[in-house]
Amino acid sequence: MSTLVHNSQNNKRWAWMWTAYTGFFFIQPILEPSVRLWALTLAATLVFFAIYALYLRANDRAHPVRFWPVRFWIIGAFYLLGVVCFPWNNGASTFFVYTAAFLPFAITSKRIVLSLFVLETLLIAAEGYIFRNHHGFIAVPWPDTMIAVFLVLIIGGSNVFFAEQKRADSKLRMAQEEVEALAALAERERIARDLHDVLGHTLSVIVLKAELAKRILATDPARATTEIADVEAIGRTALAEVREAIGGYRARGLLAELDAARGILASAGVTLLADPKPIDASGLSAAEETVLALAIREAVTNIVRHARAKTCRLRFVTELGRRKLLVEDDGEHPLAREGNGLRGMRERVESLGGSLRVEREHGTRLLIEIPLRAGTA
Repeated sequence: MSTLVHNSQNNKRWAWMWTAYTGFFFIQPILEPSVRLWALTLAATLVFFAIYALYLRANDRAHPVRFWPVRFWIIGAFYLLGVVCFPWNNGASTFFVYTAAFLPFAITSKRIVLSLFVLETLLIAAEGYIFRNHHGFIAVPWPDTMIAVFLVLIIGGSNVFFAEQKRADSKLRMAQEEVEALAALAERERIARDLHDVLGHTLSVIVLKAELAKRILATDPARATTEIADVEAIGRTALAEVREAIGGYRARGLLAELDAARGILASAGVTLLADPKPIDASGLSAAEETVLALAIREAVTNIVRHARAKTCRLRFVTELGRRKLLVEDDGEHPLAREGNGLRGMRERVESLGGSLRVEREHGTRLLIEIPLRAGTA
């Protein structure tokens, strides 16, 4: 009963259907009709509906939280109404049932709820004992007392289970919402990092080539035309990379990125000193290759933008159970706080269990280490 009441906050009309249990309150007036009994029964029924309406309002989460503590007093009012009515109308046991149904949803402590159930049944038994030998208008036969106790224990006990299940579902739903929020935040950060890597790198190259074309336009028109053509090609490539980033394909591969870096550095007048031994990327996972490729891209972008370097050394080796990528230059990097590009690079590396170290003594030295996966030679 109480489960639907608590789930019907947006449609109170359905919650009112559970007042049908008050029909048991009219059995005795129908079987033993009298004006006094009918008058008291109708009056008590009106009081019940008023209390029930207050309970729905207090339990409605659309209202401020300050209404919620009132629920405990309202549940007590249900029970008090039952205590007052039970001696002259044994159908008032239905009010005890409402109390037992609502308590597990109002109090989170199972121990307190069970203790209140015991107290409730003891008081019902005590009232039945007091009025057991009475005759006439006020009388409580033992069978009616036992039925009231049985209903309280059965309905109250079952609603303890439903209340615990409802709270568990609520916690699960909150956890799922939190996971979804964290996933959305991580995805926004990923998109921000990817766009920074794609657009920051490419726009830097476009600016570099555009400046070069501007400088040589008067002296070497043919080369200037070539540089402008490169700008157009790079712009088209950037558009494709943005589409790939949106689709989740974020890097061209380690070897392709190395070739692109060699061309970019050459355009900036920087000599790339790489190991003569070709880079072996066959043992890299897709995630590892993406991280290393984007690290090379970001490092080359920083060199072109800020370093005013003459040479850049790049090494990729596997030793002591770790893959190591080293990028160092002889430029003059200004000492500044870690930017978005380096921060994004660090986050990617650390997500693979690796580490990133930056040293700025003679030029800049960037060292990335990623643990070797088990079973990889």
